[in-house]
Amino acid sequence: MRKHFIAGNWKMYKTTSEAKAFAKEFKNLYKKSDAEVAVIAPFTQLAELKKEFSGTGIKIGAQNMHYDSEGAFTGEISADMLKEIGVDFVIVGHSERRQYFGETDDTVNLKLKKCIEKDLLPILCVGESLKEREAGKEFDLVDMQLTKAFKDIAKEDAVKITVAYEPIWAIGTGKVASREQANQMCGHIRSVLSGIYDDKISSEITIQYGGSVKLENAREILGMEQIDGALVGGASLKPDSFAAIIECYA
Repeated sequence: MRKHFIAGNWKMYKTTSEAKAFAKEFKNLYKKSDAEVAVIAPFTQLAELKKEFSGTGIKIGAQNMHYDSEGAFTGEISADMLKEIGVDFVIVGHSERRQYFGETDDTVNLKLKKCIEKDLLPILCVGESLKEREAGKEFDLVDMQLTKAFKDIAKEDAVKITVAYEPIWAIGTGKVASREQANQMCGHIRSVLSGIYDDKISSEITIQYGGSVKLENAREILGMEQIDGALVGGASLKPDSFAAIIECYA
């Protein structure tokens, strides 16, 4: 049975001291539920968050990772560097990485393989732009992203990957896909994964929705049949709102 999973993506927010203050407050608010919980923070904060969350069950994740083990890649971070800190998850292929930093479907595939090799758990982001949705190409686009991302990844490794559906037009815009739109695409993703692998494997893969998820809409989104959790942006920056979203699974 697939798990529920709530992850907070902090993007480029918070200093290390601010992250530490968040962790101290969040630990007092956090109530365990049947959902796995992770904070995906900037690299500089990960070691401190690992220490603060020790013994709580709250996981930590990185927002990016290079697909090579080492090399002359100024500004990049390797899997081994993340493993040494104790990182659990890595976001791969976020739309902002694709849009601003040259992430491609090919590099996404390489990063997924490196995560699996190093026992890091990937959160694979897929999703369409507003232009693609208005042109009726959203399903074709997501099909292509998934097919290329999962290329040459074995069944037993595919189930380690969380897929996060993030319609680009709903990230940081205040717009949200309707719960029906989100559920439809998450169901479509599961269908594509069934075609790549089989029904059993696709039924075991966790699929999140991300895109302006906040307390006001979280319960109805998380209540949809095909949605197993959320990749939360701005609402994860405040301990009270993030804790309240997690409590939707209480």
